Amino acid sequence: MTTVTTPAAATSLRRLYFTRFAFALIWAALLATTASTVGPVSVALLVLYPAFDAVAAVIDARSSKDKGPTLSLYANIAVSSLTAIGLAVAASSGIPAVLRVWGAWAIVSGLTQLAVGIIRRHLDGHWPMILSGGISTLAGTTFILQAAQEGASLVNLAGYATIGGLFFLASALRLGRAARKH
Repeated sequence: MTTVTTPAAATSLRRLYFTRFAFALIWAALLATTASTVGPVSVALLVLYPAFDAVAAVIDARSSKDKGPTLSLYANIAVSSLTAIGLAVAASSGIPAVLRVWGAWAIVSGLTQLAVGIIRRHLDGHWPMILSGGISTLAGTTFILQAAQEGASLVNLAGYATIGGLFFLASALRLGRAARKH
């Protein structure tokens, strides 16, 4: 089982989580302004989010390489990269297709986030990640169901990103508190 216990790794993760929080809030605000249609700006934003997630997972894996990154992080890198491509393709079919791809990604990435959180549960900052992974899995199912409804919108994706960002903020704050204890 892989764990991240060094102070340097915890500091790196904390910084990454603060960055992910800020990115999620900015991204959500931008998507909310374009959520009614699938246009060039919303497509760019849709592709950017999982691409950013993949890059963040690479940074996470590098920060924990002294203990060896988890297989779940590698899976997240692959799934998020494929999702960015899938969203670019799905955007040409409209909002329901985007919601289906996003929903599938939320389920899979939620499960991988849950796995990473469980593996790192001994670190104070990862309990919010466990909760976030579970919520992401449920939200993904909701997005897939919403795709079948009349008048589907991308606005719920902005809410999803905001909630995810808040969980990253909670983890960053808890990691900082844990570092001060040691």
